[in-house]
Amino acid sequence: MNTIGDFNFSNRKALIRVDFNVPLDGNQKVTDETRINAAIPTIKKILDDGGSCILMSHLGRPKNGPEDKFSLRHIIPNLDEKLDLTIMFGGDCVGPSAKEFSGQLKPGQVLLLENVRFHKEETAGDRAFAKELASHGDIYVNDAFGTAHRAHASTTVAAKFFDDKCCGYVMQAELDNAEKILNGAEKPLTAIMGGAKISDKILIIEKLLDIVDNLLIGGGMSYTFTKAKGGNIGNSLLEEDKMELAKELEAKAAEKGVKLLLPIDTIAADDFNNEANTQTVAVGEIPDGWQGLDIGPETVRLFSKVLKSSKTILWNGPMGVFEFPMFAKGTDAIANAVVKATENGSFSLIGGGDSASAVNNLGYGDRVSYISTGGGALLEYMEGRTLPGVAALEE
Repeated sequence: MNTIGDFNFSNRKALIRVDFNVPLDGNQKVTDETRINAAIPTIKKILDDGGSCILMSHLGRPKNGPEDKFSLRHIIPNLDEKLDLTIMFGGDCVGPSAKEFSGQLKPGQVLLLENVRFHKEETAGDRAFAKELASHGDIYVNDAFGTAHRAHASTTVAAKFFDDKCCGYVMQAELDNAEKILNGAEKPLTAIMGGAKISDKILIIEKLLDIVDNLLIGGGMSYTFTKAKGGNIGNSLLEEDKMELAKELEAKAAEKGVKLLLPIDTIAADDFNNEANTQTVAVGEIPDGWQGLDIGPETVRLFSKVLKSSKTILWNGPMGVFEFPMFAKGTDAIANAVVKATENGSFSLIGGGDSASAVNNLGYGDRVSYISTGGGALLEYMEGRTLPGVAALEE
């Protein structure tokens, strides 16, 4: 696969698939610029070479054509400021207006196309739509790792219409950092898996059991493991049909010499809200009518001790319902422990999604080794699956 460093972009029009799927508030202002910041070095490299950039992305999940709340025009002020340029806006991503803009683009200029998902052909991977997108540029750059697991028109099919194509700096860094975990990671290697459901993480857990020394499991999925061992979990999240699987995963871990550690205490609540009454209880002794919503202080101590002695750390998924401040303490404490380990020389990869949000919200973004911009794509890559957006660059 070619990388962006393999090309000189002088007088080239680069069609770049970026990931500008960023959160907006009620006033349509960007609330987290992580993905925009990540794309800037790729854009600047092309501009510094003397090329021009045509940026395409999706934003949200529009259902029936254009909706203003999903318009990429809302991020133009952020781009203007970061690039110190006046960004041109295509008004659409295909059609005469967009084509006129890209046709007149001069070196040093940046054109932002409208949300590609305003056209249903995008997610369908429509070839004719992809060809029309491709007509904007003469070299294709994919820097949207977060959508690389989707075989969509802009992420995969458009690449087929270019002789010259490459990955941008984000895509390259994502793949390089995932490989640091998968191949030749410094030991001990510890993975922290959180989130709601085992069913979302089965494949990655099975893959990790072949390479990790320690597997720490928190979040909602941990209660299925506890129930499978005969513990009382009250009204906590339970995947009843995955209890046998939980037992099998514990057995596999033991067989492979992996320390699989589950929470030993939990913050239980009598209701699912931030104002609920709480008590700290042993994890298998949650009273009826109560539910576990975060790991407890003893678990924090146990997990932190393991992380302190780890040389490589992968973290994907929160330890509790961290959207509620009352139940964010476990996730915050694990973030602290990962930061401390990193500062002591460990390599830490934060696997996108909620874990990335937690680390960024605490202001720890620059205190871990790498924060992935693509939760789902990272997991699929680490599971050993082919990512269509990556494969398209290798053809």
